[in-house]
Amino acid sequence: MDFEARKVIEALRSGVPSRAIGGYFGSARMDLLAGIADWLNEQTAGGKILTASYGEGKTHLLNTVFGMARSKNMAVSFVSLSRETPFNNLYQTYQKIALNTYLPNREQAGFDDLLDKLDQGKMAELQLYAAKELQTDKLYYLAKAYCNTDDPEAKFSLLADMQGDFIGNTQLKKIYKDIFAEKIAFSVNFVKSRHTWDYILFLNKLFIISGLSGWIILFDEAEHIGRLGRKSRFGAYSNMAKFLNGDNHGPYSLFTMTSNYAMQVIDGKSEREHLANAEGVDKEMIEYALVRIETATELPPLDRHEFQEAINKIVEFHARAYDWKPSSDIGELCEMAWSCGYYLRTKIRAAIEYLDQFFQYGDAGVVVAGELEQETYNEEIPLPDEL
Repeated sequence: MDFEARKVIEALRSGVPSRAIGGYFGSARMDLLAGIADWLNEQTAGGKILTASYGEGKTHLLNTVFGMARSKNMAVSFVSLSRETPFNNLYQTYQKIALNTYLPNREQAGFDDLLDKLDQGKMAELQLYAAKELQTDKLYYLAKAYCNTDDPEAKFSLLADMQGDFIGNTQLKKIYKDIFAEKIAFSVNFVKSRHTWDYILFLNKLFIISGLSGWIILFDEAEHIGRLGRKSRFGAYSNMAKFLNGDNHGPYSLFTMTSNYAMQVIDGKSEREHLANAEGVDKEMIEYALVRIETATELPPLDRHEFQEAINKIVEFHARAYDWKPSSDIGELCEMAWSCGYYLRTKIRAAIEYLDQFFQYGDAGVVVAGELEQETYNEEIPLPDEL
């Protein structure tokens, strides 16, 4: 049994995006991917936004870019925005970013050994950057303490802080004093709700001086921003602008969101009318993010040729996964799948169902995509105290 092929087919069958698929199905939308490759080669950071309808391959594209960036010797982070990862609170998002960061040629996430590998000159460069270029100098003391202690408990706490589990200023002062017998006097006291961007810049600098070609953060399902309250949405837009604006000297970033976001949220919730009357927000940054969303690149649908190539790949993987030689007409399979449903994801699953039927029974019969059903809820469910 070809377990790699089986894994690919099962991921496609379930409709759950998989990083393994991105490595094998990167031939579609070649013009768009070539543009992204050129952007990564330019060494000018900043961000892009891609939009598409549900089920049209946004997450699949991010997985393809994931593999592309790692092949270019870049660090890659993959984060799905959600209720548990609200983008208005950058300190919560940063923890997910740090814990889902992958270095080239490594299967496990993490960057904890990069600091240990820096020579004295590069460590001095990193510490100088942290002391002079960031809003606070907390990371200067943090990095200096980390590289000068052999206490495993202190080292663990300092590393956890760099990964987003922030330690208090008082605790850092104590660790630093235990190592150097000196007291810390912060130039600006670190506050996670205001200064987490320092950690993004610090990590980006660490990757660059460690010899990597850069760092890209892939943000999936950014339409979750629209589910936040108005004040929180404005905070999320401000954070998005930081990633999108190349003048901030941060990492590369790529956001995906649904194509109707501008209509349903920016227009539907009258974002600009409320922004005009809002107080205590950076209106310029928020407007910048709104314009970037409205002018985002829409993911083009697969044309017939690209779809045919994808189906050919699926047939190849299905044959390897189940050790058989499909005798079905590939042209008939493509026509059937192309006509099944509206979403690309549905078409792909229909093709696999067709192959499953042929594999098991020697005939696919008729494969159709039904309409989505709306779930109904029984209002007669008794309350817990009635049971």
